[in-house]
Amino acid sequence: MKPYLLHDDELKELVVKIPGWEVNSEQIQREFNFANFIEAFSFMTKVALICEKYNHHPNWDNVYSKVIIRLNTHDLGGITNLDQTLASEINNIFDK
Repeated sequence: MKPYLLHDDELKELVVKIPGWEVNSEQIQREFNFANFIEAFSFMTKVALICEKYNHHPNWDNVYSKVIIRLNTHDLGGITNLDQTLASEINNIFDK
């Protein structure tokens, strides 16, 4: 998948396409909460495998049962279709 920057109209649509994610002009971000550290770490492991598939890696933080993921495409200087795809796949993992 070749990444391309999303235009303003596409960025506005992201709120519907990737529920739960906060969208601004620089990145998309979502906080995920779990019952404990093991569940949070398990989620992060699943996300890491998806990230490797796309060779696209998040900025993320984990404190005990909370995981915060921030996505953008540094090489292109903003939010791309690749960030949208990755966010959708992360939502699918979380919703299972």
